[in-house]
Amino acid sequence: MALVLQATSRESLAAVAGRFETLLEPLAAGDRQKLGEELYAVTRLLVAQRGLRRALSDPATTGEQRTTLAQGILGGKVAPATLESVGDLVSLRWSGPGDLIEATESLARTALLAAAEKQRALDDVEDQLFRFGRILEREPQLLTLLGDEDQPADKRVALLDSVLGTKVYPVTAALLRDLVRTPRSRHLDVAAEELSELAAARRNRSVAHVRTAVALSPAQEQQLTSSLTRIYGRDIALQVELDESLLGGMVIRVGDEVIDGSVSGKLAAARRAIPS
Repeated sequence: MALVLQATSRESLAAVAGRFETLLEPLAAGDRQKLGEELYAVTRLLVAQRGLRRALSDPATTGEQRTTLAQGILGGKVAPATLESVGDLVSLRWSGPGDLIEATESLARTALLAAAEKQRALDDVEDQLFRFGRILEREPQLLTLLGDEDQPADKRVALLDSVLGTKVYPVTAALLRDLVRTPRSRHLDVAAEELSELAAARRNRSVAHVRTAVALSPAQEQQLTSSLTRIYGRDIALQVELDESLLGGMVIRVGDEVIDGSVSGKLAAARRAIPS
């Protein structure tokens, strides 16, 4: 999930992200998850309070003044790690108040994915996020209900929880709950897929989205993973989706590159080649 930030904000985010990883290192999984959820709460506060986000990113004040303001608002209400993280964020320069929101949300996601990493559950969280994105893609009514900002956020989150049940890790649920609470005009199915890509990126891997006409065996998945890793020169994580409409073969997408080896794709290409 690449953030589109101006130069000043990109530099600030790079600086704070490095220090944030140092802060995360000694924390237990539960503390990492708490940090992520509290940073999400701060993100929602910034979204809701225009004056506050302007004050906390105001270039006319010093970083120390902005940090003192944040500490006065959040002191005693969040964990020390959260207060330190927010203080670090607001002490830096941002191109605009919106970039401070994006950066805070980015750290929240990092903390939650780091919690899954500590629990050795990052693979499963990545897969659950990807598959939920596919569910939303197939169920437009559910997608509309979860993204309907005219409905109270608590009602949308309750619907999400009823769909997820106890089938996913707490980290997966926390990431998806925030998407539903604050859609911010994002397409939730795409956003869920992007979260899964963030999980893959945390393991320094790229994601290959594979649509296949028939289910792949574990051995076939391993062979495909090895082939793609060799082709792209970096570790590749597979996200496999069954699509019988392909008739045979598979379609592989890595970033913007698509490899169409499906029967339906070959038939379509043949039809295009026939003179009309």
